[in-house]
Amino acid sequence: MKLACSIRCFAFCLLAVMPLTDLKASPQPQPSVKAPLAAQSLLLDIQRLQNNRLVAVGERGHIVWSDDGSVWQQAAVPVRSNLTSVYFIDELRGWAVGHDATIIHSDDGGESWHLQQFAPELDKPLLDIVFQDARQGLAIGAYGLLFRTEDGGESWQTESHIELLDEDEQDYLLELKDDDPELYALELSAIFPHFNRFYRDGDLLLMVGEAGFFAISEDFGQQWELQEPFYHGSLFDIAMIGPEQWLAVGLRSHVFLTEDAGDSWQEIVLDSQATINSVIKVDDVIYLSGNAGLWAQSDDQGRTFSTRVAAEGRPIVNAVPFQNRMILVTELGIQSLDLKKPE
Repeated sequence: MKLACSIRCFAFCLLAVMPLTDLKASPQPQPSVKAPLAAQSLLLDIQRLQNNRLVAVGERGHIVWSDDGSVWQQAAVPVRSNLTSVYFIDELRGWAVGHDATIIHSDDGGESWHLQQFAPELDKPLLDIVFQDARQGLAIGAYGLLFRTEDGGESWQTESHIELLDEDEQDYLLELKDDDPELYALELSAIFPHFNRFYRDGDLLLMVGEAGFFAISEDFGQQWELQEPFYHGSLFDIAMIGPEQWLAVGLRSHVFLTEDAGDSWQEIVLDSQATINSVIKVDDVIYLSGNAGLWAQSDDQGRTFSTRVAAEGRPIVNAVPFQNRMILVTELGIQSLDLKKPE
């Protein structure tokens, strides 16, 4: 069983060792419960919308939103599944994904949500979502789970891209497809690594995942090119930080920088062993957030980092800049951090 994961998918690790009877106990979606302390519970992703509204998602279907970064309101959500990622294309239209292969949609800036997909029978969480425009979107998750929509999420279709496997795995699958179609279908659902995170720049998509998985698409995921691994542990985020400069992060504070669009990579050493969850770029400054309260800052395009502990030493999953401070989503919910250099 593949269990190496970031805090964003920690509940999947727990889910993976539960008895099957527990997994099937509640096949129908139940609405998230209104909780006075929702903004202080585990939150796993956050986005700042075009109108500066903040929307954060997390455990038990909790979604909270704020227009000032201080007062948070809980949204009406049709599921109690842990939500792992949120993506808005403008100040009104957004999507969130999570466990039970859940996909939900909002068209009022995150105040209310409706269900587009709920598939607990897959026993796989979705871990990230991205949209190219109001109609074209992709969602990814555990064991190579990938869904595409071309109608704004009214319908979602699974896709399997064999080019995301190495040559030996491709040959194995092609043989099975002809010799044993039933086994082929089973292997197809388990042979891929976990897909953890997207980075989008126009039609360009970068995707990272388990066991050093890294792939590039130049046509919004229609075709992919698997890259040679530069690290054999799990990667949890990748971001473009400058022309041909990408930063990838993962387990045990592993950080890798390329300055030639992935042709070569150098490892950047941090004074930490904590897993890194996210890369955040604000103007010319790069920040990293991670477990054990890890907060790192680079003023030289990711070549060196200063580190400190924030959020009371609890995991920091992601962050967005807001009015000269950072709004963090953490194990303790919403936290705020001044944008200043580490002491």
